[in-house]
Amino acid sequence: MKIAILDCHAVNPGDLSWEPIKEIAECVIYERTSQEQVVERAKDADGILINKVNITREVLEQLPRLKYIGELATGYNNIDVAAAHERGVVVCNIPAYSTDSVAQHVFALLLNAATRVDHYAEAVRRGEWSKQQDFCYWDTPLVELAGKTLGIVGLGNIGKKVAMIAHAMGMDISACTSKNSSDLPECIRKTTLEGLLSTSDVISLHCPLTAENTRMINADTLKGVRRGAILINTGRGGLVDEQAVADALESGQLAAYCADVLTEEPPRADNPLFRQPNAFITPHIAWATRDARERLMAICVQNIKQFIAGEPQNEV
Repeated sequence: MKIAILDCHAVNPGDLSWEPIKEIAECVIYERTSQEQVVERAKDADGILINKVNITREVLEQLPRLKYIGELATGYNNIDVAAAHERGVVVCNIPAYSTDSVAQHVFALLLNAATRVDHYAEAVRRGEWSKQQDFCYWDTPLVELAGKTLGIVGLGNIGKKVAMIAHAMGMDISACTSKNSSDLPECIRKTTLEGLLSTSDVISLHCPLTAENTRMINADTLKGVRRGAILINTGRGGLVDEQAVADALESGQLAAYCADVLTEEPPRADNPLFRQPNAFITPHIAWATRDARERLMAICVQNIKQFIAGEPQNEV
């Protein structure tokens, strides 16, 4: 089996090994591949491994040899799965590899918004504490999370992990989910999106991006958010209207927006969120701990082995 790995740098910038894949397939590896280079680089491959490269119907039509697409991520909205199925191409993703890492990042963002650790660490470096007459110093609101309500939109692996951590911290938890109430842990109550937005002190988005929920957080829905809420997005940038979120921060409707994802990545320098002091944005790194990437690579290898054996796993 010949495999072309088209955009490996984000997953493996050099600190992990491709040897386990090389042991089971002939590999050609590219750190990055532009959309214009996809067909040329993949035309002789039986399988491709991709992370963010778009595999459209038009691309697939030009790759008659292709039989396998391995998505080096959980989300696969960069692949025209219907077109792949029509051509008999197996598509496999990597589920649940980053659950602990992303949930950890959610609380890194939330705790920073609640206690402004970044602000105070920098203030101490600048000598602000040293100038004070009192033993302590603060100039922002400090928020205790225990007793606050966390609303989770999407209760998959990551959403459930976030709920369990929040419960351990003493937070009340509601969720907008397709799961039945009877299937939820006792600590989670099911609600509608409108109910969740209006009653939550913290809102965390954990749903995949679809045509139906694109910009689900927009100027209209933000009017229904409890004033002063914290909004967290580690799902997909397209779940929110970024200009509307920036406006809500400006008006105080939102106290903070914490995100690891943006609609355009890398973002334009004039993204309206960057002008907001209470927008805390990290550069799509929640998934990228070494532990998570090692799990991703191990599952990727197993996916290929199962495909070769005629028993694909994690097929989408």
